Amino acid sequence: MWQDFKKFALKGNVVDLAVAVVIGGAFNKIVKSLVDHILMPLVGTLLGGVNFEELKTKVGDAEIQYGLFIQNIVDFLIIAFSIFLIVKVYKKLEKKEEEKGKKPDSQEDLLRQIRDLLSQRQSGVQPNPNPNLNPNLNQPNSKQGTPPKPPGSFS
Repeated sequence: MWQDFKKFALKGNVVDLAVAVVIGGAFNKIVKSLVDHILMPLVGTLLGGVNFEELKTKVGDAEIQYGLFIQNIVDFLIIAFSIFLIVKVYKKLEKKEEEKGKKPDSQEDLLRQIRDLLSQRQSGVQPNPNPNLNPNLNQPNSKQGTPPKPPGSFS
């Protein structure tokens, strides 16, 4: 059982997830500091000196601190926007990697064509110089009409 747990815990995805959680926690502290110490005081000043931490109301014995709730909404929006930007940049980089990966495919196709032509030449088959022409009659291929006549027929 220990071996199974060890195998699971050391998988790449689990380790990547653990790193992401630690970095996310540190990122959360940065965003919270940005909101609490820079953005909300500026927003409060623009709104006439409102301190969002002190915004609260009493309902009976309960104290509802809606100012802290507004700060948490701003925290969330900043984190969500930051993650959006990170994912957007990641996808852009991923797309560039895909484009780089496509170039060797065209080279491979070219090499396959060369290989096929060489094997045809070695087997005595005359390579078709124009793939749009029927190799038997040197007439354009068509999907409609009569099938091509075999070589050597005279009708």
